[in-house]
Amino acid sequence: MMSRITASVVIYNTAQDQLARLLACIQRSSLGLQTYVIDNSPHPVDMPCLHQPETTYIRAGKNLGYGAGHNIALRKTLDSSDFHFVLNPDIYFEPGELEKMIRFIENDSDIGQLMPKIVYPDGSLQYLCKLLPTPADLMLRRFASVPLRGLGRASMDRFELRHSSYNQVMDVPYLSGCFMLFRTSVLRRIGLFDERFFMYLEDVDLSRRAHAESRTVFYPAATVVHDHARESYKNGRALWTHIRSAIAYFNKWGWIYDSQRSRMNRETLLRLQTPPEKGEPKLLSANLEMKNNRTTDA
Repeated sequence: MMSRITASVVIYNTAQDQLARLLACIQRSSLGLQTYVIDNSPHPVDMPCLHQPETTYIRAGKNLGYGAGHNIALRKTLDSSDFHFVLNPDIYFEPGELEKMIRFIENDSDIGQLMPKIVYPDGSLQYLCKLLPTPADLMLRRFASVPLRGLGRASMDRFELRHSSYNQVMDVPYLSGCFMLFRTSVLRRIGLFDERFFMYLEDVDLSRRAHAESRTVFYPAATVVHDHARESYKNGRALWTHIRSAIAYFNKWGWIYDSQRSRMNRETLLRLQTPPEKGEPKLLSANLEMKNNRTTDA
């Protein structure tokens, strides 16, 4: 029996050529995806690609935010789909890449979430596999105005798992929200995007919840291009939204003390054979009976 696969894209004043490019990539796939385009824009979009039978256009009527927009599609598909792609509109890819991801996730029922290798338009790698962040990680990543050196650079490299070279399948607790492939049975257990996050960090929150229940995997054999604008680095309003989301995230999970964060990060580093930071206890096994730990957290 063929897997049932769906996808969703949330747009807000998105350039029409950008959206058309992504939908064309999806429609070239052999997977027969039904794609939901959730429009948070103040004015409706009318494009030929939105009138195709494999595309469902839904106008939200207001800017609901990233996670809440995707939740509209997920609530419609959760009981009828086996796998669901959560996509940014600034993504594009070559034919065959989605098929690689689906084959890989189909072959391992323990995988609940997958992210491919993600590159910039010039082909350079985006370091989007991360540990669960501490407040210091986010501050350092966002506000370092000069090239990092010494301990700052080492801390960021560790946070972004750069030592792994991004050339292997990795179980990672935080996978970027620009491209998320979910097994919908896992979403039925853990819930959807937390709508307290208007934009930013909703991917950290959902990814860590998926990681507590299943494998959350970086799969470098498939590649997509992310034409990333880093809006919060250019726009004061977006920066304030980012700060509010960070406050909501740490209020939810813990600012200084977050035992799940500590454990998941230690396990990740040990699986990648990275020594823990000073003061972090070594664990006896890199595997740590992960399924048992997930059951305990639940």
